[in-house]
Amino acid sequence: MAVKSVRRAGNWRQFMRLIQQTKPSKLMLGIAMTMSVLTTVVGLLIPLFTKSLVNGFSLASISPLQIVVFAGVLLGQAVSNGVSIYLLNRVGQGIVAALRDRLWKKLLVLPVPYYDGHRTGETVSRMTNDTAVVKALITEHLPQFCTGVISVVGAVSILLYMDWKMTLIMLLAVPAGLAILIPLGRQMFKISKGLQDETAHFTAFLTQVLSEVRLVKASNAEAVEYGKGHEKIRNLFRYGLREARVSALVGPLMFLVLMAILVVIIGYGGVEVSSGALSAGDLVAFILYLFQIVMPMTAFTNFFTQLQKAIGATERMIATLEQSEEDTTVGRRLKNANLPIFVEHVTFAYKPGENVLKDVSLTIEPGKVTAIVGPSGSGKTTLFSLLERFYLPDSGMIRMGTTPIEEFSLQSWRSQIGYVSQESPLFAGTIRENICYGIDRDVTDEDIERVLDMAYAAEFIHRLPEGVDTEVGERGVKLSGGQRQRIAIARALLRNPQILMLDEATSSLDSQSERSVQEALKNLMKGRTTLVIAHRLSTVVDADAIVFIEKGVITGRGTHEGLVRSHPVYREFARQQLQMQKEA
Repeated sequence: MAVKSVRRAGNWRQFMRLIQQTKPSKLMLGIAMTMSVLTTVVGLLIPLFTKSLVNGFSLASISPLQIVVFAGVLLGQAVSNGVSIYLLNRVGQGIVAALRDRLWKKLLVLPVPYYDGHRTGETVSRMTNDTAVVKALITEHLPQFCTGVISVVGAVSILLYMDWKMTLIMLLAVPAGLAILIPLGRQMFKISKGLQDETAHFTAFLTQVLSEVRLVKASNAEAVEYGKGHEKIRNLFRYGLREARVSALVGPLMFLVLMAILVVIIGYGGVEVSSGALSAGDLVAFILYLFQIVMPMTAFTNFFTQLQKAIGATERMIATLEQSEEDTTVGRRLKNANLPIFVEHVTFAYKPGENVLKDVSLTIEPGKVTAIVGPSGSGKTTLFSLLERFYLPDSGMIRMGTTPIEEFSLQSWRSQIGYVSQESPLFAGTIRENICYGIDRDVTDEDIERVLDMAYAAEFIHRLPEGVDTEVGERGVKLSGGQRQRIAIARALLRNPQILMLDEATSSLDSQSERSVQEALKNLMKGRTTLVIAHRLSTVVDADAIVFIEKGVITGRGTHEGLVRSHPVYREFARQQLQMQKEA
């Protein structure tokens, strides 16, 4: 029990620390709270005015000036309350915006292994659903809680002065209310945490299925995916019902306690009035103050319920914010990338004990073309990922010249690499935006035309109604695979890199387009260090060096002719490729 208490206190402190780190405006908070105090003070004076009115009521005793003053006070109270609520909401919106900004900045600098272990939809849920929970707490429930606290404290203070006995009777509701709220609050915390987790899983599921909706339809898998989604919706429904049951208990039980206190107060007050110990005006004022205490109780209940949700959301946000990140600026600047790259005894595994690369050593000569060849799953793309520094080797080292590549800043290192993958990823936007993506200099129309010509993409782009300003759709869905590939090649060309990494760069091209792009790539490769992953023999036959890798182990290296003579697996690979070319 003690451990649980410490953990809850720690969660509360974590939540407050996270809010403080957003640096909310203290001036705006101060003004808002001052306006709230003024509003509440005015509200506390109204029952006293009513008391005087009831005790000495007559039409002759009410002057027009009193009516004007009373109306003015009510109007001023309304304006002050409105300003206070607006300022508190503005502060709350600023806190949530700052939280989202921190999360977004963090997500962009988290290393690739983080995303290997976290589904995209769940990460999106941290940015949207969890911050929305905190937003609701700060912008909706916190202002009501703050004004309610001031109202309750003021009303209780005045009531103690008016009749301390009746006030103590009324305060008997406090332990009764706490006895209801504390256990139900714990239940709400558990339910809310589970609900947020389930919402994150559901978001991840939706993201995955909708992003691959063409595969779903092509596979006639609509019914299968509907079944999976239906089950997740039912899980959310069950959590919602559990939350509704707790809410259904909190409200009525609190109302029952408060109504019982109200009946006791009215009964006790009636006796006091009949005996002359209390005036009718005092009783009316007492009941009005009681309502000023009762009304905020609902806001308190909602606030503490939402607070439990926000603490659960905070845990997940803090877990994300505390992840180790890439610092792209730390390290030396790479000034000369025209040096040999040495891969020395590199071993790497995504999961412990399941090595993908095993004691790999090779030399990538500057200005030459090195081809990495081997069966699927042999570790070719993993080797590229290590060279891109998406991952670090478990053992061994990669050097450029005499310098380990980890000593160069990530920004400097990656700026020297032009990478074209077999997926050819494109963002929703125009062709121009995709070609210029990541370029930190001004790009002219002439620059774009030049790289489009070199990538043999100009012809099909100029046939489009809007040319380079044509929208490609989500993930480039409006373009064919070959068109996406050529745009990706044009993007790499525009970077003018010293190191080219081509991962099946021509895999989506037809034979005619492939020949055209191969000619363009040959011109681009001159004077640059080029690494090529390919299955097609035509891509690697002219490479200066070919490295054959099987199950994470290099089993052969040399030229095409040399490997055909000395390496049986490569010879079979070449024979199959020649057979495929004849059939084509």
